[in-house]
Amino acid sequence: MKSRLNCYFDPKLADQLTALALRQGVHRSQLVEAAVASFLSPDALDRREAAYARRLDRLSRQLERVERDLTIAIEAQALFVRFWLSVTMPIPAEHQAAAKAQGTQRYQNYIATLGRRLQRGESLVQEISVEIWPERHQAASPDRADAEPAPDEEAAEAAHV
Repeated sequence: MKSRLNCYFDPKLADQLTALALRQGVHRSQLVEAAVASFLSPDALDRREAAYARRLDRLSRQLERVERDLTIAIEAQALFVRFWLSVTMPIPAEHQAAAKAQGTQRYQNYIATLGRRLQRGESLVQEISVEIWPERHQAASPDRADAEPAPDEEAAEAAHV
């Protein structure tokens, strides 16, 4: 014999329960009983915990990749700034206006090149990875080398920046 319980639901939830019961062709009480049994089942708890663990593992791996990529970006920028500051000569006052105009043009070229690279899905991390482990990338996708832009093209773009 079953025990009778009175439950109170939010009107929206009650409407959803009624609609599901009509679609399934069962009584609302059967749906509620199945939901409560599933919730209280030890297997359901284990499955939920396993699902949470998988999600947390995936998020941890993603966060580790983001951290690695950020470290590479910071180090690359710091190395560039240190190098640039050590080799750039001060500009005489009479040449500063021309240097500023040229700097503006170079910046616009830089932004355009960056935009094209981002649209193609290219990244410094991928580039470094290919340079460090070319055999991994050739084995993974042998036809990829044909699809990439020629290195001379990119070098020419970078030279204008």
